[in-house]
Amino acid sequence: MSARRKVTVVGAGNVGATCAQVLAMRDYADVVLVDIKEGLPQGKALDIDQMGKLLGYEPNVVGSNGYEESAGSAVVVITAGLPRGPGMSRDDLVATNEKIVKDVTEKVVAVSPDAVLIVVSNQLDAMCHVAKNVSGRPRERVVGMAGILDTARFATFIAWETGSSVKDVTALVLGGHGDQMVPLVSATSVGGVPLRRLVGEERIAALVERTAKGGGELVQLLGTSAWYAPGAAAAQMADAVMLDEKRVLPCTAYLQGEYGIDDLYMGVPVRLGAGGVEAIVELELDADERAALQASAAAVREVVGVLRT
Repeated sequence: MSARRKVTVVGAGNVGATCAQVLAMRDYADVVLVDIKEGLPQGKALDIDQMGKLLGYEPNVVGSNGYEESAGSAVVVITAGLPRGPGMSRDDLVATNEKIVKDVTEKVVAVSPDAVLIVVSNQLDAMCHVAKNVSGRPRERVVGMAGILDTARFATFIAWETGSSVKDVTALVLGGHGDQMVPLVSATSVGGVPLRRLVGEERIAALVERTAKGGGELVQLLGTSAWYAPGAAAAQMADAVMLDEKRVLPCTAYLQGEYGIDDLYMGVPVRLGAGGVEAIVELELDADERAALQASAAAVREVVGVLRT
């Protein structure tokens, strides 16, 4: 590998491989793709490397079944775990994926003690707690990918509804990564025009509902969880840390009083940079939004309560 800084992606399934591919295309870091299945990370890494000639980036992706190659990573993206299948709730994944994330976290921190951990594994809110508890890292250095993905889905639906470019949609989704997430309509606009001036309340409610059930919709279509948008969302977070971008992005962060919520990972706007979560941005919410966020927090806390770690 080169002398570039290093990002490790654990889990060479669809989400992890997509994340590694997007990071390789950014062309600023070495990428290590780790998976327990022999041949899988090596093969996907080789395929991504060979695409570099075609798309104009340097081939610096390595696949491994262990963690030696990942030593000294600045960022570790954890995607390992079972995907969500048809008829399976996110909560059904907790017991199995808790064991997987615990094992991965222990091995990662042993060789990359200073890495920022980005958690993608489902059930995401609960798995952030597992990674934080096992790693012993401060809250700033363990963060989850959820709000970026949910916001991308919301923005896409808004663009289609309004006949606008998705590039001109400003949107934000808070709360847990589940059916009780909170698309923040008051902070949503198209080209600077508030959404409520463009779309009626009935249609907005339909967009909000589709966003909240967006993961389930894809599971029904694909027979498994989505991967293109989740992988790209995780890569965007890695960019923000690796390049110290100071991006304000909706991420799953550990709250200690912010938004009136204590000791819980929740989706909120954060400033993401080299230090990880460098600030939590507190927005003014209306009464309905505050109530929805508290209801989402209660749902997340119920799932976290079944963890053994």
